[in-house]
This record gives sequence, C-alpha cells and structure tokens, in this order.
Amino acid sequence: MTLSELKQGAIGIVKEFTDLEMSVKLMEMGCLPGEAVTVSRIAPLGDPIAINVSGYQLSLRKFEASTIILQ
Repeated sequence: MTLSELKQGAIGIVKEFTDLEMSVKLMEMGCLPGEAVTVSRIAPLGDPIAINVSGYQLSLRKFEASTIILQ
C-alpha cells in the first residue's frame, strides 16, 4: 500500500520509496523508513494531502505520496 491510498485518520509506517530522487527530498522532511505517518487532511479534490510525520504537518501531492510504500 502507498501513502496516497491511506484514508484520512489512518496511520501507516514508512517502509521504502519507489523514486530515488523524491526519496531524498522526503527523507530530508522527516519521512524516514520506520517512521509513523498519519493522514490528517485531504483536499476536496483529493490533491494535496496533509500528513503528520516526525511531530509536524507536511503537505504532499498525490504523486509524491504515491512514491512512499507503507508496511
């Protein structure tokens, strides 16, 4: 399952990334393997989504979220 498929309020654990270039950006923002992420809000049209990770809120586009694979 990818982060873009997670429902609002659901919690997932980051397992790995599918895009090497995007993974560097995401890891710099706190999306590290083993880190818990929670989907806190989804925009009315479904893009972007707001997640809670490493103690702060981060907004991601669906494409960016689809590169994060969860356990």
